[in-house]
Amino acid sequence: MAEIINLRQARKQKARAEAQKTAEQNRISFGRTKAERRLTEAERDKAARHIDGHKLGRDEPEPA
Repeated sequence: MAEIINLRQARKQKARAEAQKTAEQNRISFGRTKAERRLTEAERDKAARHIDGHKLGRDEPEPA
């Protein structure tokens, strides 16, 4: 004899499984801490300042 299942419960379990799958994908995509985001931003700013500091100005004479 086949096992009797409650369709309402089965639908809820399926929805929970899909929600967990979506949550896992979001944790991978957006799961960086505030400190990690700030560190990345600080590194990007430092690199931009470094590059800008080495640019030649238009009114400055070129080195010989």
